[in-house]
Amino acid sequence: MWLYLIKRLALSVVIVLLVILVLFSMLHLIPGDPVSIALGPRATPEIQAAYAAKMHLDKPLVYQFLIFVGNVLQGDLGRDIFSERSVALTLGEQLPFTLILVVTALGWSALVGIPLGCFSAIRPNTLMDRLTGVLSVGTIAVPSFLVSIWAILVFSISLRWLPVIGAGDEGDLLDQITHLILPAFAVGLGWVGYLARMVRASMLEVMSENYIRSARAFGLRERSIVFHYALKVAVLPTITLVAIGFGGLLSGAVFAEIIFSRPGIGKIIYDMVLARNFPVVQGAVLVTIALYVGITLVADIIVSWLDPRVRDTL
Repeated sequence: MWLYLIKRLALSVVIVLLVILVLFSMLHLIPGDPVSIALGPRATPEIQAAYAAKMHLDKPLVYQFLIFVGNVLQGDLGRDIFSERSVALTLGEQLPFTLILVVTALGWSALVGIPLGCFSAIRPNTLMDRLTGVLSVGTIAVPSFLVSIWAILVFSISLRWLPVIGAGDEGDLLDQITHLILPAFAVGLGWVGYLARMVRASMLEVMSENYIRSARAFGLRERSIVFHYALKVAVLPTITLVAIGFGGLLSGAVFAEIIFSRPGIGKIIYDMVLARNFPVVQGAVLVTIALYVGITLVADIIVSWLDPRVRDTL
């Protein structure tokens, strides 16, 4: 177990470093001069040179990259080129909004998708199974931004049940919850289908195993067999899918935060890319990737703990 854990940690570190390298290269391939954007067209050459020296923009790209990696290892993600504010502080204020949105969306989709897949596998080729299949494919096919628009038109404009803009008043928990319902619904709807199809496929495979037949031969109740034996094994691939879904929902949250005007990591990335604010974009994407890699690592550890056979695959 410890050897598997060390290998997964090393692989996670390598992935993060590669992502930093790719991100750094892509940002510097975008046309435009960040110094001119930060200081404006009226800045004198002397002021531009001083600013470039301060931000290490006059150094070779390799040197800039090494400085950035060294600062990240010290917990310093740089400073906003416009406000000189700490990027880490800015992201720390925005990150909770995105995490709450993603966890809520993934939570309700798992609560709906896993039972749907389970009941569909128990009664294969029945009307419920076919209805679940149609529902699953339908939710997967509809993009989250389209669900967001229709949710606003139906539940906010036509019915006037739920608010649209913002994250709610600070300190008012009920207002924050009502502002969270529509974005979480729009972001998590597609993953209901993914989880239902994964659980159904896993359950059908597990239900044909010999130990399930043995349990039936001993006269155990079908309900006990399904929930105490089959579901525990069938849910293992779903744990990995949930971790992958966390990363997918982080990208889907960008559209929701823009459409619903919610604060969060996704919206700040969008705004800062338009403004060519390199330090904030680098820091935000790095935090997002680190979260994704961390969640995937935790999911792999949980699966390897529940199923020791997984430890030999790395």
